[in-house]
Amino acid sequence: MKRIQSRRDFLKLTAMTAAPALLAGCSGLSTTVQPKRKKPNIVIIFLDDSGWADFEPFGTRHYQTPHVQKLAEEGCRFNNFYVPQAICSASRAALLTGCYPGRTKVFGAHGPKERCLEPKYPVMSEIFKANGYKTAIFGKWHLGDQDDTRPWNRGFDESCGLLYSNDMWEYHPQNPDYWGRFPLQYFENGKVTIDRVTKEHQPMLTTWYTEKAVDFIGRHRDEPFFLYVPHSMPHVPLFVSDQFKGKSGAGLYGDVVMELDWSAGQITQALKDNGLEEDTMVILTSDNGPWIAYGNHAGKTPFRESKATSFDGGIRSACIMKYTGKIPANTSSDRIFCSVDMLPTLTGLTGTPLTTNAIDGKDVWDIITGKPSATNPHDYYPFSSNTEFQGVISGDGHWKLHIPHSYHTLTQPGKDGMPGTYKNEKIGLSLFDIKNDPYETTDVKEQHPDILKRLKGYADKHKKRFYPDQK
Repeated sequence: MKRIQSRRDFLKLTAMTAAPALLAGCSGLSTTVQPKRKKPNIVIIFLDDSGWADFEPFGTRHYQTPHVQKLAEEGCRFNNFYVPQAICSASRAALLTGCYPGRTKVFGAHGPKERCLEPKYPVMSEIFKANGYKTAIFGKWHLGDQDDTRPWNRGFDESCGLLYSNDMWEYHPQNPDYWGRFPLQYFENGKVTIDRVTKEHQPMLTTWYTEKAVDFIGRHRDEPFFLYVPHSMPHVPLFVSDQFKGKSGAGLYGDVVMELDWSAGQITQALKDNGLEEDTMVILTSDNGPWIAYGNHAGKTPFRESKATSFDGGIRSACIMKYTGKIPANTSSDRIFCSVDMLPTLTGLTGTPLTTNAIDGKDVWDIITGKPSATNPHDYYPFSSNTEFQGVISGDGHWKLHIPHSYHTLTQPGKDGMPGTYKNEKIGLSLFDIKNDPYETTDVKEQHPDILKRLKGYADKHKKRFYPDQK
């Protein structure tokens, strides 16, 4: 049986295609059931700019995503999972540190050679590594491109991928001369192995990340591990390997989503083949909503607006979690929680000590497992866009307050990799009943002055603490 192409094979100009089913054979998998461990494994699959409705069971599309659907059937679908800011670096920092952007000062999307997340804020890999975990990242980092802020110096034993978004390169449809100053590089374990990523390399990114993940699982099946797979796709520019090209019948975006679905299937199958299914917590979600400026190269969300805004189209992400025997299978939850809660929840689950620095997230394990008496430990969750604080959601997920701010809304979608156009709009002080109006259509502040006062109090408190210079 032919082994799937590796990155090294690619550089030697060997064939670019490989049957998806062969990937599971890369790691010398054993079907021997391993003894139960005290420390469960953690696997986080983090998509880039995926729309809330891109995958089954969240949306019904012209193509199928059976592996994500199966993951949901074996775990729980969370319909009200939020990120505190709907853009790349800010969202990733919040997930890995348990801190709001206002605390870390990681806002927006950082570019090449920038520091981004300061090392004084520990990330999951460092925290789990200190508790005896093997750690790996295969995918997009986007939390710093200086020596001490790169992943191999942030607690990852193994790493490969890109240090920032795959559109920050010389072929960017806007400002290519600027981005051409910084060659997009592919790294492995601290060394650059592709000095200039080209249009010939991009179709293999999803395959390479998946191959590395499957191999890592097989090699570390006898010890606890933290595996972080932050895919570069479906962020533009879209690329897909030959075996998925045209497979969806719904255009390039559908092909890319089907390949990501296949990747999730390969990773979860590797866990099963290695006898790790009952010992592993699997989380699949996205950093934020879709970048709808790219039209047919963007995902779908039923909610208002999209990436880079504080409406739910930007900050609400589809989320699935599976932990056999702990999270009830084939369930759906409308309970609210946020990406900053994942660090304290996972450290609590694994018995991993948190560091002494302050974080904002809280343990929401009882919410995740569907405990009937569970209540959210937060009074509110804040949301922001770049350096601007823009409002709060109540801890029970019922109410959402926007303080006055500007935002951009799409006027003309792009096509085939070219972006469309936006116009600026403004929203005044507005209160939305998210429970009954999830699309943020009707301002109800006049009908609920008591709720308005309470959320305005939360917003004023958060603004004073983390954004003291904002007017």
